[in-house]
Amino acid sequence: MKVILVNGSPHEKGCTYTALKEIEGALNKNSIGTEIFWLGNKPISGCIGCGRCIKTGRCFIDDKVNEFLNKVDETDGFIFGTPVHFASASGMITSFMDRAFYGRSNLFKNKPAAGIVSCRRGGATSTFDMLNKYFAMNNMPIVTSQYWNMVHGNNPEEVKQDLEGMQTMRTLANNMAWILKCIEAGKKDGIDYPNNEQVVRTNFIR
Repeated sequence: MKVILVNGSPHEKGCTYTALKEIEGALNKNSIGTEIFWLGNKPISGCIGCGRCIKTGRCFIDDKVNEFLNKVDETDGFIFGTPVHFASASGMITSFMDRAFYGRSNLFKNKPAAGIVSCRRGGATSTFDMLNKYFAMNNMPIVTSQYWNMVHGNNPEEVKQDLEGMQTMRTLANNMAWILKCIEAGKKDGIDYPNNEQVVRTNFIR
């Protein structure tokens, strides 16, 4: 089993990375394979709604989004991490997730996911809520922890001093490992995923 941990910070080994590494360590102790996927610090375009990806399965902009999508089939769970920018997720990870998830519910459904947030002081809960909406709209079990998945600090060393935050990251990892193992055990026992109804889309026109 494998979990991808997406680092949506422009800093490769900053505060968000520090939180993800704590999760990675706990997952590895549970015999879960991991990969930290850094989005980099080059601009990532937002979705332009062209619909080409619905036909091809991949975005016409060949960047980190397609690189990530190429890994999804062989990935069992996801952690998306972001710093707080003006009480919201980073523009980079927002554009990335908009494009990665658009029209691809079947690619992600039934795969557990969680968001984690790094902030200096405020805006963490609204950012955490924003990330969770992607999972809630795509039939993905949302993995929880003992508190909101957030760490506080202005640099990696300060994040490490946030003992409650780091413990929350480890608890999240343990819960993710448990859910993945439960899913695997269920499959072996003949328990299939739910059969979802065909999606009904209703537009309200005045």
